[in-house]
Amino acid sequence: MTRRQALALAPTLTFLSCTGEQNKTMSGITKQSWGALPSGESIDLYTLRNGKGVETTISNFGGRIVTLKVPDRAGKFEDVVLGYDTLEPYTKPNPFFGTLVGRYANRIANGEFTLNGKKYTLLKNNGPNSLHGGGKGFDKKAWKADVTANNGLQLSYLSKDGEEGYPGNLSTTVTYSLGDDNGLRIDYEATTDADTVLNLTNHSYFNMAGHAHGAILDHQLLLNADKFTPVNANLIPTSELRSVEGTPFDFRKPMAIGARIDAPDEQIKFAKGYDHNFVVNRTGGEPTLAARVTDPQSGRVMEVLTTQPGVQLYTANHIEGEIKGKAGAIYHFRSAYCFETQHFPDTPNQPSFPTAVLKPGQKFHETTIFRFSTA
Repeated sequence: MTRRQALALAPTLTFLSCTGEQNKTMSGITKQSWGALPSGESIDLYTLRNGKGVETTISNFGGRIVTLKVPDRAGKFEDVVLGYDTLEPYTKPNPFFGTLVGRYANRIANGEFTLNGKKYTLLKNNGPNSLHGGGKGFDKKAWKADVTANNGLQLSYLSKDGEEGYPGNLSTTVTYSLGDDNGLRIDYEATTDADTVLNLTNHSYFNMAGHAHGAILDHQLLLNADKFTPVNANLIPTSELRSVEGTPFDFRKPMAIGARIDAPDEQIKFAKGYDHNFVVNRTGGEPTLAARVTDPQSGRVMEVLTTQPGVQLYTANHIEGEIKGKAGAIYHFRSAYCFETQHFPDTPNQPSFPTAVLKPGQKFHETTIFRFSTA
């Protein structure tokens, strides 16, 4: 018997409820084994379904969104996130497909920061920078998983003091829930026993045409941001909040992603496209629209709503060559987009940015919603 066959025969636990006028559609969560890490830790897949047939599969390894199936304007469902079919490729170097990112998402300059007069040194895994939590960030951890009373998937992890160079014992809980508004909601919560810095996000690679459909340059993008944070050649913010007016970064009205992605602009050249933090035009404490992207062919629309101050638009500029993904699909350069809702990059070294410091007695709580519809 092959490993794939063995996993197919593994026990599946189901937590379902009937929804809809005629109770024809089942919603809830199912669980099945997905194998084990080299360390021996067991890894599972959890499939969340709503009453409209939308479903997503999430692994407790890194909290990854492994699949996300939503309908097009004709009602055809397709998986709209890039990734792999099996666990093994996720345990090897990959572009952070679908994962939770922490302790500090995005880049920290020179792999160091100073907090309360003390310098902390991090692993440099992105040229001179520390990126996405270092060598073994939250994406490489087996999270404890529980199903909540309202059919949410709650993942928890204790990051011990000194892990990857960060101070404080950090207790993190991330809850995924799928509503009948076709919104996949992610609630991030954390507490610490010592002053620390924190930036949590999800790093899903989306393609509203379907994960296997290639370039996304004709997809229409709106970003609710009047400003962005320009970067230097190492993609570290310069501290400036620059107006998008008159630049290739102005998506305040829907624009094809590829319309200016190769513009003769220094910022575009630094990132080989878009890999920049946009300052969300926040309104109050509730999740605010940060981005809306539409595939003109399928009609699929994704809205990104968040309580976070920023969103990183990344257009898969560093998927170079070929990556073999789900169902044998080949992923190429600019075949997806990421919307990493976040605190700004390098905030621990940028005192003018909204703080990313978390103190004992405080509770970190941020929410992001990926909501799907058709046009």
